[in-house]
Order: sequence, then C-alpha cells, then structure tokens
Amino acid sequence: MKRSMLLLTCCLTILGSSVATAHKFAPSLLKIIELPSAGGRQLLHVIWKTPIESISSTMLQPYWPETCDVRRQSPPQVEGTATVIIWDLDCGVENLSLSGQSIGINGLAENQVSAVALVNLRDGRSYQQVLSSERASFVVPLKSEVFTVLVDYLSLGVEHILTGPDHLLFVFGLLLLLTTKARLIGTITAFTFGHSVTLSFVALGFFDYPVALVEFLIAVSLFLLAIELARRDGRGSLWQNPWWLAGAFGLLHGMGFAGALLEIGLPQENIFFSLLSFNVGIELGQIIFVVFALSIWKIAKTNIGLHYEPWRTAAVYALGGLSMMWCIERGEEWLHFTPF
Repeated sequence: MKRSMLLLTCCLTILGSSVATAHKFAPSLLKIIELPSAGGRQLLHVIWKTPIESISSTMLQPYWPETCDVRRQSPPQVEGTATVIIWDLDCGVENLSLSGQSIGINGLAENQVSAVALVNLRDGRSYQQVLSSERASFVVPLKSEVFTVLVDYLSLGVEHILTGPDHLLFVFGLLLLLTTKARLIGTITAFTFGHSVTLSFVALGFFDYPVALVEFLIAVSLFLLAIELARRDGRGSLWQNPWWLAGAFGLLHGMGFAGALLEIGLPQENIFFSLLSFNVGIELGQIIFVVFALSIWKIAKTNIGLHYEPWRTAAVYALGGLSMMWCIERGEEWLHFTPF
C-alpha cells in the first residue's frame, strides 16, 4: 500500500508539473496605434506580444492592411514568458483610418490559442476584439458593442482560470479541506469575494503591486494549505475558520488575475462591463472546475469503489510538492527582479 501511495503521489506531482507553466500560454496581444500623419504619410505603431513557448511549429503572425509597409522592426525582446516585437508602419495615405480595415493573426487554429487585438485610433477612440481559431481576423468597427465586449471578456475569464494550475489547485485544496456542503459554499464564496475585490481595484488602477512577489505569495498560500490538509487534526486555523483564510488568500489570487487582465487591457468605452464580464468568467470557470472534480470523484467512487483516504493523501502530498517547487522557482524570480 505504501509503495502504491508513493507511486501515485509521484505521478500526480509529475502530471501537475507538466501543466505548471500553463500561464505561459496566456493570450497573445496585438496592439495597433494610429499616429499623427507626418509629411503626408499615415503612420502606425504596432506592438506584438506572444508567449515564448507554443504547442505548434506554426508561428503566430499578425497582419494588417496591405497598403501598410514596414518602416522599422525591432529585434525580439523577452519580457517574462513572452516575446515582444515592435513595428512602425507607413500606410501611404494621410487620411487612412483603420475603421473599416481588416486586421488579424495567422496561426491561431494550428496553436489552438486565443489572442487580443487592440486598436487605438488617432481621434481618441479605441476598440478591441478577442481572436481565436474560429475568428482569426476582424474589421475594425465604427463603434464597440456592449454585447460583444461582454461575451469576449467572459470567455477570457473562463479561459484564464481553467489554464491557471495554481488557482485551480487552491480551489481543489479547499474541496479536500471541507466536509459539508454549507462549509464548501461559504468558503468558496469567501475566496470568490477576496479575489473579486483585488481584481477590480488593481484593474481600475487604485493600487499597484510587485508581480513577482505576489506570484511567490500565491505559491506560499498553496503550501500553507497543503500543510493544513496534512495535519488532519481539525485544530489548525484553516480548519476552524476556513472562510476567513480563504478570503485572505483570495486577495492574493485576485492580484494574479488582475495581472492577466492588465496584459490584455480594458476598453475605455466599456470598462465596467468588461471588468464585470471577466470576473463572471472567472467564477463560471471556477464553478465548472468544482462540479467537474466532484462529479469525477462520485463516478469513480460509485463505479470503481475507490477509497477516499489513499487518494486524498496522495493529492495532499502532490499539492505540497508542487507548491514547494513553485515557492522555490518564484522566490528566485522575485529575488532576481528585486533591487538591493
């Protein structure tokens, strides 16, 4: 039994480590800015940010109106887990506007990823669109539609939480911690409230924070949760007051969510609706994960007759191992980017 438990724990840890870099596949960002005309020429400034790692040999490649020629291209610059390239385009016609023009990204279908296209026009208007394998291009509209913003940011919220292993593992740990439906609902609600507060405050610009430090503290929160789960005596603070600490840890995770949202940006015309929709998308993804995890366990217990304790123990040790690995990895990154 002990050897089986050890093998099971190792497998879960290896499996978890294989998805530990899932946030490195965050949506790519294509930002196009109309510049004031110079010498009778319309100029565009293009910023392209895409993850270094990919799941396909086909590279993502943005495109713009054919009338635009590249005047300058910067060498690729590495920023965290992404590569950034900047172009200056000369579109020839002084009064050219991107309104009514088509822009897009090649390679989305092959890589099975999404991307965000931002367009800032010289008259102050800004538009954006989520691109995917089903919709790899779009025509810059004359006016952004609230419904489109709601749908796009809802899908981005769902995608972000479901591709964030650290956030999902924390929710999974809460499932292992709680024994009744009432405590489960109360604790998950506290976690939701916590990350909703900081997500909104950071996204709206009320305060800033060191990203590397917050990522490290998120890993620490997972490790502390694993320690409490391993005790199993019901005397720890997290056992006695799970909602308070879940809410406190939720504040940290909310800053992690906000970091992804700031990478994408908020449409100035619909800031409230886009923020609300992104938050709702996170909650929807969280609910999907909880229902999925509980359903899988119920099916396995009913049809296979799995015993709860061995699997729970293996899951706790896997959670502890992964969180410790993240603590070391993110701690080194934080120290690397902290000036002394």
